[in-house]
Amino acid sequence: MRMKTFVIGIAGGTGSGKTTFTKAVLDDIQPSEGVHLSHDSYYKDHGDADGARAHPINYDHPDALETSLLVEHVQELCAGRAIAQPQYDFATHRRRTEPKRVEPRPIILVEGILLFADPRLRDLFDLKVYIDVDDDERALRRLSRDLAERGRTVDSILEQYRSSVKPMHEQYVAPSKLWADIIVPRGGENRAAVALLVEVVRSRLRGDR
Repeated sequence: MRMKTFVIGIAGGTGSGKTTFTKAVLDDIQPSEGVHLSHDSYYKDHGDADGARAHPINYDHPDALETSLLVEHVQELCAGRAIAQPQYDFATHRRRTEPKRVEPRPIILVEGILLFADPRLRDLFDLKVYIDVDDDERALRRLSRDLAERGRTVDSILEQYRSSVKPMHEQYVAPSKLWADIIVPRGGENRAAVALLVEVVRSRLRGDR
């Protein structure tokens, strides 16, 4: 009899360390046991976007994401079927031509800033974890990441933070913390929380109740 898939949602503000935390959990379990899905991969394609775009993309609003496809993909994985996950390129604002094939696994870890703001996703999660990090620390982490990985300038990052990141966090992300089952401070640096979640995962894989 096939084990029921255990789906964990990991949310939190931008720069909170969601990806680091998720990967730390995956590093401590067998590769054949867990899979990682990022909500970021499901941003809608913006083929007309460029650096001089009159109306910048609000990446922190729920409408920027094709959440219905993520819901469908989680359901497919839970049913034991592989998916073709989109791959988003923040430098070009487009999805890459080739999607990523993702095989079903007993444990699915889904991470993103807006996971708990959408009831369709909340209903899929067996466990909801919110990574809670100081606003100033998150802003600094985002600045470093966008400079190093997304080809942005300091001015563009600061403007985006003021115009959309901060207000969207206050409107959608921070209130969604109320839906969390577990709140984790310090993100991926919180090794005790990583160890706790790994033990929950291993218990699930053993079939404990």
